[in-house]
Amino acid sequence: MKEYINEINKIMDNINYGFITKDNKIINDNNSKEWDNFNEYYYLQSPEELLKSKVGVCWDQVELERYLFSKYNINTKTYFIYLDDLENLPSHTFLVYQDNNKYYWYEHSWYNQKGIHEYNNLNELLLDVKNKFISDYDNSYKLYLYEYQKPKYHITCNEFYKYLETQKQINI
Repeated sequence: MKEYINEINKIMDNINYGFITKDNKIINDNNSKEWDNFNEYYYLQSPEELLKSKVGVCWDQVELERYLFSKYNINTKTYFIYLDDLENLPSHTFLVYQDNNKYYWYEHSWYNQKGIHEYNNLNELLLDVKNKFISDYDNSYKLYLYEYQKPKYHITCNEFYKYLETQKQINI
């Protein structure tokens, strides 16, 4: 499995954080007006589009990861975590896989957590992600965690959130 993960890492290392607008403008400057209006400009890229644009937020990157892991027949689960701050809705998506009775959090887009994190069980993994996410934000807001299946590509930010609300909510 290690050689497959190394191949996935090589591909993911060519992907930068940002997004592409509906009119194909690449946004990777956090100070741009498009970031301020992310809901208006964002759409979920397909893995093929992300490989071409080489820029995506965690939502895009997880779909590419899902695609790459499936090419090697590695079973995965994907998760979406967010804080309901009633304004910005800070969120993150991430991918998990299992190997030899261990669970692994594969992380590429969350810069401070980038890498592969090993856990003894899924609950330990999800708690760790939750705690790290809360430490980066404000823990006074309600946190939501969903396990989700592959969404439709080209959906908007608001459509992505609505889709996730139809998925399996995890209480942790």
